Amino acid sequence: MPMTFFLWKRLAEMEAALNKLIITRWKEHICTALAEEHHIVQIRVEPEEEKTRLNNIYIGKVQNIKKNINSAFIDIGGITGYYSITDNPCPLFADRNLNRTLRAGDEIIVQVAKDAVKTKSLVLTSRLTLTGKLVVLTLGKPGVGFSGKIHASEWKAEIRPYLQEETEEYFFIIVRTNGKDASLSELLEEIRGLKKQMQKILAKSSSRNCYSLLYQSPETFLTGIQNAYADELKEIVTDDAGLFSRIEEFLRLHQPEDVKKLRFYQDELLPLNKLYSVEKVLEECLSKRVWLKSGGYLVIEPTEALVVIDVNTGKYSEKKTMKETILKINLEAAEEIGRQLRLRNLSGIILVDFIDMEEEEHKKLLLDRLEKVVGKDPIKTLVVDITRLNLVELTRKKIQRPLYEQLAGMF
Repeated sequence: MPMTFFLWKRLAEMEAALNKLIITRWKEHICTALAEEHHIVQIRVEPEEEKTRLNNIYIGKVQNIKKNINSAFIDIGGITGYYSITDNPCPLFADRNLNRTLRAGDEIIVQVAKDAVKTKSLVLTSRLTLTGKLVVLTLGKPGVGFSGKIHASEWKAEIRPYLQEETEEYFFIIVRTNGKDASLSELLEEIRGLKKQMQKILAKSSSRNCYSLLYQSPETFLTGIQNAYADELKEIVTDDAGLFSRIEEFLRLHQPEDVKKLRFYQDELLPLNKLYSVEKVLEECLSKRVWLKSGGYLVIEPTEALVVIDVNTGKYSEKKTMKETILKINLEAAEEIGRQLRLRNLSGIILVDFIDMEEEEHKKLLLDRLEKVVGKDPIKTLVVDITRLNLVELTRKKIQRPLYEQLAGMF
């Protein structure tokens, strides 16, 4: 074969090896994929014409109040969302002179906290939140918090008083994982920018009609850039000129230090969705069965109430004792489960039926491995325990729709 073929192949391998955010078009949708060392670890698909409502802020109208569950249902303009009065004891009335309990017909400022999932409505909140690259600013009880992935206790103690000064009477500030390497001046600059933005949103509400959109969240592929771990992300790559312009504009406005990471990819023979086998990855994410390298396999079953995952020995044939065999398959399964939860964006209650183990030491090894794996997930995931039925229970925070809902009717 000509030398140019081997050179082209090597360049393609180098292209795929870097940790990067891939943003491309696929079947009239925008596909955002996070790739780490050749493998896609996270993927989202959104229709070009359908913008997400997640994190949007509206003036809504209370349709009715359900006293038995201490909740309300609020219309934000043809769409009804669930609003917990327990979690929101101080509603943000559009008429700032009001200060009383919530009633049907009231107009209040709300934010979409969770997407609608299957038969469940949008979840709305009055605890308005704006997210930056380094910090999250929430309206409510003042205070300062840090991402659970930041362990530098001395650094946190040192900067906490400076951040506390910025909370005033009603801001809660959380330093994100990306904030751990930022200087104090960078943190304060972003906090003050978010505070100004929040104040503008609240001021705007006094002159707007009911159902008005007060704040439009950036598109999903742009929030994917904002939420990526900055120290691990080497490049942001797209092969679409229109998307390139929108990403560049977003970065220059919100993350100017990351403009240098943006690159336009051009290769008609090997477009991004082919280089990273996007369609194959998406198809595999819809399959219930996931094979492990050892020959074992997982069966993943999302249901209305929870996600059930079964671990099986399958074709495993190494000549080891039964206990060693089971431990090896379970540890490999734990790694793959962490990957699949993030890849498929499965959340809520998750029950895993690992192959039964008798040794307490082996059970501890398994839980430790699982905790280590899910600890890499940017979405909060908790390993709860092993139940009496030897099922491992996990929870993963629900934010966006699972991937199988995003892909409904596309295959």
